[in-house]
Amino acid sequence: MDGSDAPAPKDTNAVFLKDVLDGLSKPQKSIPSRWFYDQAGSELFEQITELPEYYPTRTEIGILKDNVTEIAEMIGQGSLLIEYGAGASTKTRILLDALGNMAGYVPIDVSEDFLLYTADALRADYPDLSVFPVVGNFMSQITLPDLPSDSKTSDRKTGFFPGSTIGNLDDDDIEAFLNNAHDLLGAGNQFLLGIDLRKSPDILIPAYADAQGVTAAFNLNLLTRINTDLGADFNLDAFSHEARWNDAASRIEMHLVSRRDQIVSIDGKSFEFQRGETIHTENSRKFSIETLTPVFEKTGWTLKKTWSDTGNLFAVVMLSAI
Repeated sequence: MDGSDAPAPKDTNAVFLKDVLDGLSKPQKSIPSRWFYDQAGSELFEQITELPEYYPTRTEIGILKDNVTEIAEMIGQGSLLIEYGAGASTKTRILLDALGNMAGYVPIDVSEDFLLYTADALRADYPDLSVFPVVGNFMSQITLPDLPSDSKTSDRKTGFFPGSTIGNLDDDDIEAFLNNAHDLLGAGNQFLLGIDLRKSPDILIPAYADAQGVTAAFNLNLLTRINTDLGADFNLDAFSHEARWNDAASRIEMHLVSRRDQIVSIDGKSFEFQRGETIHTENSRKFSIETLTPVFEKTGWTLKKTWSDTGNLFAVVMLSAI
C-alpha cells in the first residue's frame, strides 16, 4: 500500500523479494505480515472472519451496530470516509447505511484485485456514493486521489481502521502510522479505530488456530505466494501452522514450523531449516485502552469516546486530531 500510485508488479516483487530474503536471513526467520494479502490471502482472511472461534469480527460488528447512531452523529454529514486496510469493507457498510450524505469513501488496500472488486460492489449497492479506491500500503504516506470536479467536496475527513490491525504493528510502527494518519486527516478531524483487548489465552489461541484449518491455509498461502511470485521451492507439506500466546509481549504469534531438516531456494540463494525451526509471520497484539492512551496523545490524538462489548473482548474508539 504505497499511496495512490500503485507500484508496478515488477517493483512490488522486488520489494517482496527483499523482505523475504532479509527476513529469512535473520536468526529468527520472519516475513512481514503485509505479504499475506494477495487475492487468495484476502479471500481466506474473509473466511476467517466468519469462523465461530474468531470473535474479533462479530464482536466489533456488534459494537458498531449497537452504537452506530452515536458514531454517525460524531462523524457528521458530508465527511470523506477514509478506510485503512479496507478488505471487503463489510464493517464500512454499517457506517454507510447510517451516514447518508457523504463527500465520498476512500478504501485503501494492498490487494488491488480485491480492492477494485469491493469498490465495484459498493458502487452498485450505494449508487449515490462516490468511491475512490487507493492501492497502497497504509504504513506509507498516503496521497488521496483528486476528487472529480463535479463530486461533493469536504474538508471534513474521518479515518476508519477496524479489525485491530494496529495489533500487527510494533511500538515504532504504531507511532509512525498514527503520525501519518494525523498528517493525512488533519487537525480537528477524527479517527475511528478498532482495538482487540487483552484476554484469556483460552479464547485467543482457538481464534488463531481454528478447527477447520482456515487460518493454517491462510498462513501457508504466504509460502504459495513466495513460490508463485518469487520462484521459490517451498514444499507446503513440510511446514505446519502454529499459533502461540506470548504473555510478556501481550500478543498472539503466528509461525510456520518446519517439519523436518530441509533447504529452500529463492532467487539463487539457499536457506537451511532445522526440524522445528519457524518462520515468524505475524504478531497480533492485545491491548488495554490505558496502555494505548499515552501513544494516542504522543502522536497528536485525544481519546473522545470508547465503546465496548459486555464481555470486554473488543473496543472501538473515536480519536480527535489535535
